[in-house]
Amino acid sequence: MKFAKKMLAALLALTMTLALCACGSTNSDGSASGESGGDEELTKVTFVLDWTPNTNHTGLYAALANGYFEEAGLDVEVVQPPDDGAEMLVGSGKAQFGVSFQDTMAPALIGENALPITAVAAVIQHNTSGIISRAGEGMDTPKGLEGKKYATWDMAVEKAMMKNVVEADGGDFSKVELIPSTVTDEVSALQSKSVDAIWIYYAWAGIACQVADLDTDYFAFSDIDPVFDYYTPVIIANNSFLEENPDTAKAFLSALSKGYVYAQENPDEAAEILLEACPELEGSRDLVVASQEYLADKYTADAAQWGVFDADRWNAFYNWLSENNLTAEAIPENTGFTNDYLPAA
Repeated sequence: MKFAKKMLAALLALTMTLALCACGSTNSDGSASGESGGDEELTKVTFVLDWTPNTNHTGLYAALANGYFEEAGLDVEVVQPPDDGAEMLVGSGKAQFGVSFQDTMAPALIGENALPITAVAAVIQHNTSGIISRAGEGMDTPKGLEGKKYATWDMAVEKAMMKNVVEADGGDFSKVELIPSTVTDEVSALQSKSVDAIWIYYAWAGIACQVADLDTDYFAFSDIDPVFDYYTPVIIANNSFLEENPDTAKAFLSALSKGYVYAQENPDEAAEILLEACPELEGSRDLVVASQEYLADKYTADAAQWGVFDADRWNAFYNWLSENNLTAEAIPENTGFTNDYLPAA
């Protein structure tokens, strides 16, 4: 990636981006975000999403709706990302926090154009991504993709992972038909047979297929090789902000953590919070509710607390990228993440 060019694009897009709040933010007393019910002045924090609102973000909206940020002295504004993603806006310092992914943020951490960003919390503990296909057509294992149409993003890391799992299963990746992905609706794409297999995040697209009563086969990357159990998605922060405002960063993550704990303990109520905050999701109500129930035990899973990173798992994936020449240079151990700003367990 040419990050200098992306930075310029992000800055040019800033004015429009900050005006496009992903959903209306309100405080627990019903006032608009930034209008405190008392006289105490709140500290402004901007949070940029990775995509349109979905159940990966429910903890954020629960924290807003339940007043956790306001209790922490914060006025949090949620905005949509520019075309170049949350990394650019957070790296530029125009947003303090955002949503990213360990795999896609890797190039931003090295080289002369490295971005000043750090992952400060894991949204869910384990990688739920994998390959979905129509049931009964032999694609329940990676080798079965031979001769089938796979919708590719044509990304080096993506294709390297696909090649790895197909060949580990005794298949020949060169026999997989790579179709440029134009998929916006996985259910329709599979039903129409425009593609045979799609890389998805099960919590959304997989659940969407269930809600649509579409029979599917699915295999998860993390079930095939533990090195692919990387962190996706993650909360990132601007490095200068972390260094200059550690107490604010800790207050933000403490409130955000409460939001995600609420979402895991109260999935139905949390789904309603997301739907109320983001009325554009109302047409997908069944999906939102089912996805929230699926994610409830995924946010913290087997970790000691929400948000914490396991250094061995983080490093294992970046070491794999380096060993397979998928980064411009080797990524040093423990690069790109920290647990230092999370609340004490």
